Amino acid sequence: MARQSLRENLLQAGFQTIWNSGYSAAGVRDIVAAAGARPGSFTNHFASKEDFAGEVLERYFAYVSGLVENALARDGTPPLGRLRRYLDVITSKLEAHEWARGCMIGNLSLETAVHSEPLRLRLVDIFERWRRPFAACIAEGQTAGEITKAFDAEDLADFLLSSWQGAMLRMKVERSPEPLERFKKIIFSTVFGKETA
Repeated sequence: MARQSLRENLLQAGFQTIWNSGYSAAGVRDIVAAAGARPGSFTNHFASKEDFAGEVLERYFAYVSGLVENALARDGTPPLGRLRRYLDVITSKLEAHEWARGCMIGNLSLETAVHSEPLRLRLVDIFERWRRPFAACIAEGQTAGEITKAFDAEDLADFLLSSWQGAMLRMKVERSPEPLERFKKIIFSTVFGKETA
């Protein structure tokens, strides 16, 4: 069996370190130590901490994209049911961390967008890619008469993701699922409600 590369060990260790501590508190020394690597090995594989964090973000987004793909899969469930399924899946993931962790993409958006232009641009790209499958599902719901056509599907997808990030932020502050459940209740009875179609 092939031995895992040091680069891969660093990425895995960094993923957990950034996830647990945030970008600023995750020192390169901590990441190297968690990977069981020698000091100085980090710079052999990554140009900078920003470059490293960008790769960690892509790894996290790949994980989230898998959740999106499964939840929004066309399996006979109506579009609104698939959107709700995604939010419920994420809610269960957040519960497993006692409402304290949130989304790494949202967390790093708050923490790094002001201070790191490369990470800000990486996050802009991630949000663009993240929005697409939701926009497609919403457009399908609009065609079926389930979702209002008063707004463009892309705008509704953006609104959904942005508002959900805000609900997760409040969830972390309150250490409670209440902001998530409130968000779901309101969005499915207004923007994604039958009465707006």
